[in-house]
Amino acid sequence: MFESFLIVFRESLEAALIVGIVMAFLKKNGKQALYPLVLTSIGAAIGASLFGAFLFSLIAGGFTGSNEAIFEGITMILASGFLTYMIVWLYQQKNAKKALEAKLMQHTDTVHKAGLFFLVFFAILREGIETVLFMNAIAFNTGQVALWGGFLGLFAALVIGYLLFVVEIRLPIKKFFQFSGIMLIFFAAGLLAHGVHELQEAGIVPIIVEHLYDINHIFNEKSTAGEFAKGIFGYNGNPSLIEIAVYLAYLGAAFKLFFEPKKAVIKA
Repeated sequence: MFESFLIVFRESLEAALIVGIVMAFLKKNGKQALYPLVLTSIGAAIGASLFGAFLFSLIAGGFTGSNEAIFEGITMILASGFLTYMIVWLYQQKNAKKALEAKLMQHTDTVHKAGLFFLVFFAILREGIETVLFMNAIAFNTGQVALWGGFLGLFAALVIGYLLFVVEIRLPIKKFFQFSGIMLIFFAAGLLAHGVHELQEAGIVPIIVEHLYDINHIFNEKSTAGEFAKGIFGYNGNPSLIEIAVYLAYLGAAFKLFFEPKKAVIKA
């Protein structure tokens, strides 16, 4: 449940921040007449995301046997990659708000309504598609998705967005993204390792050493605590050699990128 909450909360909060910045910019520049256009864009993006979720479930349900393992493995590896990019990109942004406002100025000054529509549409759609991919990866990794966790994450993000842009309360958002980013790096490492495991099951990736160690008699991965550790940190009580190597190599590379300063670039 916690991983579902964290994923949806983080993605929804990013979307809420984007919408809040757009609305605040339009209000500041006396362009409230464009509010309906922005709301229409948001609605269209949400609809497209739901349609994407439907298509994904339809495609996923068509695989069986080794093909299912391959599909799940690739999905988890892709989700790990996108999740890493999202974590590192967002945390490294120092002037993301100014970059977004510069794009908004370009579209609103010349009354490029289509440009404004698609700027918001693709920003929200990106968050929606990422959420679909991540939630399905969670389902493949843990065998279930706690929808209540997702709903709670969405509600919490909406509350935070309301407090930031309507009540105008200052909150330590940067510290939250740093903490959640660290947690999600471990989660992404687990997804990557489990994705490799699925490809090993399908015979795509060699096993070499099937069980480097086995500590399930001490801390069983199928116990309640073990399932929690598996969902959050990618815990595996009896991993293969390649799984452990991939897991540790990913953590080293991801944390290096996470704390390495970069120039701000806003995603369109």
